[in-house]
Amino acid sequence: MRAVYADSINPDNPLAGLAVGERPEPQAPEGWATVRVMASALNHHDLWSLRGVGLSADQLPMILGCDAAGVDEDGNEVVVHAVVGDPAAGGGDETLDPKRSLLSERHQGTLADLVTVPRRNLVPKPAGMTFTDAACLPTAWLTAYRMLTTRGRLPEGGSVLVQGAGGGVATAAIVLAGALGARVYATSRDEAKRENATGLGATALAPGERLPERVDVVIETVGEATFDHSVKSTKPGGRIVVSGSTSGHLATVDLRRVFFLQQEIVGSTMGTRDELAALLELMAARKIAPVVDTVLDFADARAAFERLATGAGFGKIVLDHGR
Repeated sequence: MRAVYADSINPDNPLAGLAVGERPEPQAPEGWATVRVMASALNHHDLWSLRGVGLSADQLPMILGCDAAGVDEDGNEVVVHAVVGDPAAGGGDETLDPKRSLLSERHQGTLADLVTVPRRNLVPKPAGMTFTDAACLPTAWLTAYRMLTTRGRLPEGGSVLVQGAGGGVATAAIVLAGALGARVYATSRDEAKRENATGLGATALAPGERLPERVDVVIETVGEATFDHSVKSTKPGGRIVVSGSTSGHLATVDLRRVFFLQQEIVGSTMGTRDELAALLELMAARKIAPVVDTVLDFADARAAFERLATGAGFGKIVLDHGR
């Protein structure tokens, strides 16, 4: 079958280890299902895998990819939940299972004609949603949804700051926060990305710029470069929800502000199968379409990775497996 996979690890030049070619078809163990992938989407996790973060040379070749939508053996249209873990081990939340992993870490990923996953990881695709739209949701959009709801506890009519508009999680957070009725502010160093954020309904600002108000929730994926601004922009009792640190992970925090204003710094990673189902229901009911940067043929997977690596995109990069 066709597949996009890591053939070698290269921390300095991740695309050097990227291969597009044939791999054996997977065999589903008991309790697992095989999905014929109709569309898949790329994430920065794929580039980190090629750098060797969370993936070692002895696990190669490893098919990349966490996001997919397709058809299972019974003909059901499904979306694949990428977190492989035991909900019981995490108190009902598989993201808290200490032995959890994402597809393409211990188990072959979604950038292939076929992928096998635990049967529980299949979520019905809403009938009116395209495969390319559905494939965007299991990683970045699910992460943003959990950050806003479960972890951020966004109040009705609340306010949100999204740092680093343009990334997959940040873009999703802008759209979802607006759909949930929040006032949304977004920052970016890039003027074009600020314009795109404005087009999605956010008030766009330069990094570090003073907001018109302090917010209930900050969506923080940038890390070191923006964290002080995040703390200063959060209202008393508000929450800074962290799911990434692209600019560096050793942020400096003024703890006086944190304790005096009773702010919360909250970690968040991916989301649960049930949260993915709730996200799909929300997007179908509100007719929300994910922000898609580019849809490419599967044969153009290398070009898709090259675009991902530049950081120039706004929204998801999707592979159509039927083209």
